[in-house]
Amino acid sequence: MDAAFHTRRVTTLLLDTTAAGPGADRGNVEGTCEELVNILPGSVYLPSSANYSSLANENCPSPGAANINNGVLIDLANLNEIYYDAASGTVTVGTGNRWNAVYTALDTYNVTAVGGRVLDVGVGGFLLQSGLSYLSDLYGLGCDNVIEHEVVLANGSLVTASADEHPDLHWALKCGANNFGIVTSFKISTYPIHLVWGGFKFYSPDQLPALYAAMAEYQAAPNKDPYANVMLQAFTTNATDGAVLGIVYLKPEANPATFAPFYSIPTTSDTTRIQALTEMMGAQFVPDIPRIDWFATIFLPDAGLYQAINNITTSATNLAAIESLTAGSMTIGLQPISASLVLAGQDRGGNVFGLPAVNQTWFVLDSGWWLPSEDRPGHHATLDIRESIWDAAVERGLEVEYIFANDASYSQAVLQSYGSENVAKMKDVQARYDPQMVFQRLVPGGFKLGL
Repeated sequence: MDAAFHTRRVTTLLLDTTAAGPGADRGNVEGTCEELVNILPGSVYLPSSANYSSLANENCPSPGAANINNGVLIDLANLNEIYYDAASGTVTVGTGNRWNAVYTALDTYNVTAVGGRVLDVGVGGFLLQSGLSYLSDLYGLGCDNVIEHEVVLANGSLVTASADEHPDLHWALKCGANNFGIVTSFKISTYPIHLVWGGFKFYSPDQLPALYAAMAEYQAAPNKDPYANVMLQAFTTNATDGAVLGIVYLKPEANPATFAPFYSIPTTSDTTRIQALTEMMGAQFVPDIPRIDWFATIFLPDAGLYQAINNITTSATNLAAIESLTAGSMTIGLQPISASLVLAGQDRGGNVFGLPAVNQTWFVLDSGWWLPSEDRPGHHATLDIRESIWDAAVERGLEVEYIFANDASYSQAVLQSYGSENVAKMKDVQARYDPQMVFQRLVPGGFKLGL
């Protein structure tokens, strides 16, 4: 039998053993855990395993975001199947895949999926925690495009959750994270997009005010073109890097008019051209920093607020605590979101967010440093800057009470930001599918609903 089958069997055995609750026989649990290691060596790790700590640290560079001390670590990398069905225009992908493998498989058919913008991003975390894509203004978030979830429940059973089977669980898994089960595969929609115009425009730091102004103008345009996408990043602790604009038009049409506000700003280099979308995403720069933390903030677009953010994130006083860390650095990101993204999600059955159908900006602060001993000061230094930006948005009445999970820090109350009604619905689903709270008690990592 293949490794994917065995990994599903491992999760079933583990949950069947642990679902009995705190009173379960400890010896029986430990014996079953050892049995799991024997069934699938190389995918299940106990605290006694020689490489348990190194593997956990390698897969969890964001402090406090995932994993468990002295627990069982199941590596889902063997759940890597990819099955494309041309007749239905869908692809079934194992949770252990990364988007590079998925896109590469789909490129053969000149189609793509609503997936990660960085090729190394994992499928499971992306789809269970919303999933912003270059296709999102057209088709919604990644989670909105899941047709079926294959899920191992807390009692060890394997079920399919879709609009027709277990629809309540299907809804809750659209950004419900790891609160309801272990998702082993996703069936998702594909779309006939292959060649695009896009790339990356690089700027010196002195162009930041002009870039912020151009972003505000771009977002203010009526009837925003849903095929157009940009993301502005500024490396405010590194004057050499300056700023970069990721820019994509989901058709092979060069220099479309929708990006006109940016064209007059001088660049230091420019890689935009007609190319395959996967090729373009492969050129995305990802800093090689071992410790990472980030914070999400959402607000309505506004030129005055953008100027305030520029002042906050370039202030030597504000950056001092970050720069005092070993290899301390910070990047800011502005991601324009259109009302069409929200409406597309509603058309596909809805999700747990409760987002208003308005144009908005999903802002992210990324901070990095070298040493685990600096996790706490790095976290708090980044939080302080995030709070200053939030205060600036509140002062102008532009705040949006929603936290984008894929860009959120482990300390942010992500699920609670979806509104009391949606939280209550998720807890009802939790009570039906995990009445003994296995995924709250035994899987503390990630964003939790709570006991």
